[in-house]
Amino acid sequence: PPPSPPPRCHRTTRSSARSVSKAGVRVPPAAARRLRWETLFSRSYLGLAGRGPLQPDWQSDYLRGVKRVRRLYCNVGIGFHLQVLPDGRIAGAHLEDPHSLIEISSVERGVVSLFGVKSEMFVAMSRRGRLYATRLFGDECKFRETLLANNYNAYESFVYKGFYVALSRHGRPRRGDKASTAATGTHFLPRL
Repeated sequence: PPPSPPPRCHRTTRSSARSVSKAGVRVPPAAARRLRWETLFSRSYLGLAGRGPLQPDWQSDYLRGVKRVRRLYCNVGIGFHLQVLPDGRIAGAHLEDPHSLIEISSVERGVVSLFGVKSEMFVAMSRRGRLYATRLFGDECKFRETLLANNYNAYESFVYKGFYVALSRHGRPRRGDKASTAATGTHFLPRL
């Protein structure tokens, strides 16, 4: 039998109205919140609009790591995007450029690799603090990603502590051992 309508004297409150599903069946508020969150999360995570919740494959996504394709913007000088050039150089470009597209991939918790999409090379830092690009992934290609108080990110070498990815006010790479998070040259904003 279909569910009976509520009595006429019953006042619908905001919380009771939200806890009724499309089928008219009353759902506990906690379950309704979880269902809404799962739907919202799956749509944003999987890039779907207007569809019901899907079950992402958590185990395989975790094993692959999270990958984001961004442009790393540094607001130093006139503002530069970090770019990986095909000849192995790292530089800053004021205008958006295909070489400034960088794939930020998580290697382990808090540690990422920076991969130039166009040049197909990793950003790496030598023991002298110099930035270079390489096709082979190694420990020098790992960077500790830190969120700063101004919502910018800093990238510290995983192997050489205290060495940061940095650009000068002219867009040239600075030596990592000469840079610190106090300098704006180490502050990068991942942009779409």
